[in-house]
Amino acid sequence: MLKTPKWIRENLLTKWGIATVLFLVYILLINEHNLVQHMQNKHKLEQLIEQKEILEEKIEADQMKIEELQTNQKNLEKFAREQFLMHKENEDVFIIVE
Repeated sequence: MLKTPKWIRENLLTKWGIATVLFLVYILLINEHNLVQHMQNKHKLEQLIEQKEILEEKIEADQMKIEELQTNQKNLEKFAREQFLMHKENEDVFIIVE
């Protein structure tokens, strides 16, 4: 027969040892804020931070574009003609598709 080592009998097989092991299993695997959930949340947070940086760059570029459109009348007219197909009276617009 196999004999269990002395440290296992003294530590793990006692009431406190079993309670400690069950507590650690509960904390690490079972409860709402377990280790697996923590790792998933950490990964999601990293993705959200990357997405935030990308969106901040887009916002900055759009703000520069808005500033340019508000200060330069020719750029505003060009933007309106290209994006919304606006034209002046008695003016023909030809759309060339490549």
